[in-house]
Amino acid sequence: MAKVDYAALAPQLLNNIGGEENISSMTHCATRMRFVLKDESKASTEAVKALDGVVTVVQAGGQYQVVIGNDVPLLHEELGRLTDLTGSDDEPTGNDGSLFDRFIKMVSALINPVVWTLAGAGLIKAFLTLTTTLGWLKEDSTTHTILNAAGDSALYFLPILLAITSARYFKANEMTAVALAGALVYPEIVALNDAGSPVTFFGIPVVMASYTSSLVPIIVAVWFQSHLQSWLTTILPSSIRNFSVPLLVLLIMVPLTLITVGPVTTAASNVIASLMNALFEHAPWVAGAVMGAFWQVFVMFGVHWGLVPVMLAQYNDPGFSLMVGPIFPAVLAQAAATLGVMIRTRSKKMRELAGPASLSGFLAGITEPGIYGVNLPLKRPFLYGCIGGAVGGVIVAAGNGASTSFVFPSLIGIPALIDHGNLVLVFIGMAVAVVVSLALTLFVGFKDPVEEESSPAASSDNDAEPTTALTAPMSGSAMPLENVADPVFSSGALGNGVGIVPSDGHVVAPASGTVVTAMESGHAYGIKTDDGVEVLIHVGLDTVNLKGEGFTPNVSAGERVVRGEPLVDVDLKAVRDAGYDPTTILVVTNTASLGAVVPIVDGEVTTSSTVVEIDR
Repeated sequence: MAKVDYAALAPQLLNNIGGEENISSMTHCATRMRFVLKDESKASTEAVKALDGVVTVVQAGGQYQVVIGNDVPLLHEELGRLTDLTGSDDEPTGNDGSLFDRFIKMVSALINPVVWTLAGAGLIKAFLTLTTTLGWLKEDSTTHTILNAAGDSALYFLPILLAITSARYFKANEMTAVALAGALVYPEIVALNDAGSPVTFFGIPVVMASYTSSLVPIIVAVWFQSHLQSWLTTILPSSIRNFSVPLLVLLIMVPLTLITVGPVTTAASNVIASLMNALFEHAPWVAGAVMGAFWQVFVMFGVHWGLVPVMLAQYNDPGFSLMVGPIFPAVLAQAAATLGVMIRTRSKKMRELAGPASLSGFLAGITEPGIYGVNLPLKRPFLYGCIGGAVGGVIVAAGNGASTSFVFPSLIGIPALIDHGNLVLVFIGMAVAVVVSLALTLFVGFKDPVEEESSPAASSDNDAEPTTALTAPMSGSAMPLENVADPVFSSGALGNGVGIVPSDGHVVAPASGTVVTAMESGHAYGIKTDDGVEVLIHVGLDTVNLKGEGFTPNVSAGERVVRGEPLVDVDLKAVRDAGYDPTTILVVTNTASLGAVVPIVDGEVTTSSTVVEIDR
């Protein structure tokens, strides 16, 4: 089968369904683009069916479903480039995982688009710091100023970058969000914070805070903006809506953010600063453990700024800052965890990101690319970094490690630690932090988002053991595919296979291979065997609409599975009570490229029963 040019297919499809202006929403599931059209009569269905790459079209449930097959994410991506429409059935939902999991997914969605920019800028800062330290470039030169601006701008104006990603995530107006973020880092607002003088807004006290390089304030502000914008859009007349909505959003949100977010973050920061001062005075090893373990967490929420004034004051009296000492192992440990991911992962994409991110962390002390792009999405490496930082922080604090100048905690910033404390313990603490974090990442490991093409087994299909049979993914009653109450599956358009009316909700892999598709809603999985058989397991009909309710996934895309390994557990009663057919489909989607795919329908089956035979 010829390779489909999805970049060419996307505009043709868009044109044949009435253009972007005819689309209310656009999502995709495991095999289909799902459009909600404003007027389905504007869609040329026969023309859409005739497009290269389109299997068929289904109009059901108020959706215009264009069946593509396993490569539907590629088409969705191309359509995303051409339109302002976003969304997929994989978007986070209110019921998707634990609160912590949903938070991680949200942070990743907001940060991932800017990770590469932060990584590149971080390397500029690292090399600039190195050349300055070695005396190759003078810090007061105009060249240094220009290069410093190139390396510092992405982090300094991080709220503006996050305003764009937050607006897309929360479905708010991007330009209004940028204007809101711009107000937070506006030079005169920054100057008000630096001056330390009382600030009021129509007599209301405003507790100023630093919003440059901050993370949480703008995300919270844009979330509020999205709700305010939605409400204003519904109540304002259309004749004035275009200018009045952003006008009112900015008039309300800029002062509201400064009045509310400032005091909250400042209060949180002051509490942390007071606790840390007390710890360093009475139990330095505890303080070292806390700073080493949680410094990166403080940075994530922006409350670390409450400690910075304390550190700066300590440089004047007594001339050094004990607080900064344990931050070095905290930063280096996260960089080491990122390095461990680069070494261990089989994902080419993750390696490409982790490499420069770890270098940025080690040399410049800029860990945002590593944390938000690598460690935090993978969860365990971030935890390993915290553990390494805690152990190293205890040792550094025990040696009274302290900095005598304000620097970014990094390898290049080590000279700031030389003049105070037990230097041997300081170096041991940093080394231990790196070793512990790196060792945990390498040997305890993490769930690797390995890509299909990087799998050793997938790289040599010709040498793989041939797949001659598929077993049932669920126990129940097998039926011919043509009896399934879905025209796409029953027509065989996606390939040959069987339908199973399940007797229990335990879904397993019908063959060994790599999970190439795993919808977060839990209803569909694509597996490619080592010899190239492509299998789709679709649990229930139209169950994508349940948004994961009743599904408990056990695997993710990129994982290796063996025959019989659990894929997902399904609450069949919840599926039926919601009005959906739980019939599960097993289809070989590349049937046309195989010799023969023969369904075996013998009534009752178990997960050890062969339901499809394959002749190569």
